[in-house]
Amino acid sequence: MAARDRLIVGLDVPNVSEAADIVKKLGSSVSHYKIGYQLVFAGGLEFARELARDGKKIFLDMKLLDIDNTVASAVENIAKMGMTMLTLHAYPKAMKAAVEAARGSGLCLLGVTVLTSMDEQDLIEAGYEYDPHTLVLRRAEQARRAGMGGIVCSAEEAAAVRRIVGPDLAVVTPGIRPAGAEKGDQKRVMTPADAIRAGASHLVVARPIVKALEPLEAVRAILAEIDSVD
Repeated sequence: MAARDRLIVGLDVPNVSEAADIVKKLGSSVSHYKIGYQLVFAGGLEFARELARDGKKIFLDMKLLDIDNTVASAVENIAKMGMTMLTLHAYPKAMKAAVEAARGSGLCLLGVTVLTSMDEQDLIEAGYEYDPHTLVLRRAEQARRAGMGGIVCSAEEAAAVRRIVGPDLAVVTPGIRPAGAEKGDQKRVMTPADAIRAGASHLVVARPIVKALEPLEAVRAILAEIDSVD
């Protein structure tokens, strides 16, 4: 896979105008964008459709979780939007419903395991009995059995997840920080090169690119780092 196809730029900005400006600056260097809650509730869904019509790949980061019928209905509609990837929380019933709803559409469903902003203490406070690593691996196995297209996990767990899901499923790692970049609110982070070595197929990078003084230069540096591994 080419470096350009591995990088997903997170459009974590407050409005469509800023997002469109970033996309224009990055031009053909980037083929894949993530659109999440912040932009979705500021006109981001129509913007996602526009980008898809322009040939961009769109990772719609909605982290769906609801009763089976509601998840299935949402997935059916999202599949009609031309999206490339969609996230849902990796709960077995929700994943099974989503897989059935997306069948034949080409939409890659990604199971979100444990958010990269959470550590063991956060999970304890949320009432989970597992530490992050154990819970990630448990959900990765459940996602594989459900027929999901891939997993979202910290790069710290990518190698172990890859052993569980095999070579074909996507392993998408957020919390990617080039050397010297600030962690922000992320707690489990890794550099682009180390994430690829660990088994990640796709890297989600937002703030180190969209907040950079020269976003295109930031992208080129990350792509070069990915290429250095391949």
